[in-house]
Amino acid sequence: MTYTQLAVLGVVVVVLLDLVVVRTRLLRRRAFWTAYAIIVFFQLVTNATLTGLRIVRYDGAAIVGSSTPVDRPPPFLGDGRIAYAPFEDLLFGFALVVLTLVLWVWLGRRGVQRTPYSGPPRITWPGAADRR
Repeated sequence: MTYTQLAVLGVVVVVLLDLVVVRTRLLRRRAFWTAYAIIVFFQLVTNATLTGLRIVRYDGAAIVGSSTPVDRPPPFLGDGRIAYAPFEDLLFGFALVVLTLVLWVWLGRRGVQRTPYSGPPRITWPGAADRR
């Protein structure tokens, strides 16, 4: 599969997961889209840094619209790119953020770690309090 196909598949899967499977419905909330706007800004800054400095390079045959040879720096905008990186990076970023938040909300609703604490996991077993 190409990078574009995987990115689109990732978006479709997390949208279905959010709206149909676990029904957290984060994508219908204004708070999500406000937070996501902040995330996208920093994603673009990171993409511009990593791709603009050529730390990360993309094969033009695997992304949309790229006709830039590998030995030349990519354009900042255009040729299927936004902030030097392929627009598919925004799709992948969206899928990763939504998946993380959907799982966080879903697990929270099930009572996973209701009482937050720091440090290593605390193992408790019957009678442990009596030994102190």
